[in-house]
Amino acid sequence: MSDSTSETAGRRVAIVGIGAASGLGWGRERLAAGLARGEAAIGDFTRFDHTQHRTHVASQAPEPPLEMRGGKRLSIADRFALFSVAEALDQAGLPHDLTGLDVGVYFGSSTGGMWEGEEFFHDLLQLDGRHRRVRASLLASQQVNGPGDAVARRFHVEGPVETVSSACASGGLALGAALEAIRSGDVQIAIAGGADSLCRITYAGFNALRSVSETPCRPFRAEREGLSIGEGGAVLVLENEERALARGARPIAWLAGAGGSCDAHHMTAPEPRGTGAAAAIRLALADAGLAPDAIDFVNAHGTGTSLNDAAEWNALATVFGERAARIPVTSTKGLIGHLLGSSGSIEAAATALGLARGEVHPTPGGGEIDPELGVDLVVGTPRSVPGARFAVSTSLAFGGANAAVVLEKA
Repeated sequence: MSDSTSETAGRRVAIVGIGAASGLGWGRERLAAGLARGEAAIGDFTRFDHTQHRTHVASQAPEPPLEMRGGKRLSIADRFALFSVAEALDQAGLPHDLTGLDVGVYFGSSTGGMWEGEEFFHDLLQLDGRHRRVRASLLASQQVNGPGDAVARRFHVEGPVETVSSACASGGLALGAALEAIRSGDVQIAIAGGADSLCRITYAGFNALRSVSETPCRPFRAEREGLSIGEGGAVLVLENEERALARGARPIAWLAGAGGSCDAHHMTAPEPRGTGAAAAIRLALADAGLAPDAIDFVNAHGTGTSLNDAAEWNALATVFGERAARIPVTSTKGLIGHLLGSSGSIEAAATALGLARGEVHPTPGGGEIDPELGVDLVVGTPRSVPGARFAVSTSLAFGGANAAVVLEKA
């Protein structure tokens, strides 16, 4: 994300493994299949009582695999992280015991083990003077850095472990930090991603802001009514190009560039012209050494809120000019909801999978595409882009934080 004068500066960084868990299921194959189907995994959910809220839909992950159900000190977000890392390491051909290897963990999260913390205080408030035990273990991983730390413990990572918590830009910024760490020579392998779970405070907060749709979100539609909250995690295993090729790894894609910015405008509303988002995209393109006309499709932040979608379109129009209306655009959030701090990582994973397949997944939801935006939204079925080489994935957050990453087809 910045200039480097080290010997490794400019060397390509390979994505050698992908792991994911979301409302579409546990595993990248379920993610890929769900993206291709284009059917939203957003509906009624059971994590907590939501009868008193204005809305009643979210994207909740299915019950975890048996091997992920143990561990009293693990939060749900921890489980998303651990599963995703194990799957990504397997695909990368790397061991689960990383002792002695030059590895770092770079994770994004917005709430960490917040749900478990809520459960602790819920139990505490139910005490009525009788002798009951409150499960203190629920607080063991409530910190926002919990998922990244759980990964380091489980897989014996001895290098740097960093957690980025910049709201919904966290996962994208974590990818940028990992990219820079490999380029600078700090590490040769990076486990980069994010994990967040559904919890009461975020659901109530977004409802209080009236930014949640009563039905599954419809990004970039004329009658869009708000976002849908989701949960899950995703991990990209990144590796120094020279090391990856030397050991025979097959890159899925290349992480070519990353950029970050801030709107410096408002706590919750995006800057209407999209200047901050445009700055992040331009920085990511410059980091990748690319001109705007090199980009073949965009996986947009695309929340389905009126202000965000309009500001993001303005950002795309600013960066890509008149060509913006001809660039295929999709929103992964239309399928799995908004995964908060882990949205940037799972959307980068979806983008990498799309590049590998030579197609852009559709954005579900009915209704007319907003004619005021001019976006070429992919709907219905996947759109074939066999010659696509470069794509951008964006993440725009509360507080005005913005992240963008550029991915290249392997």
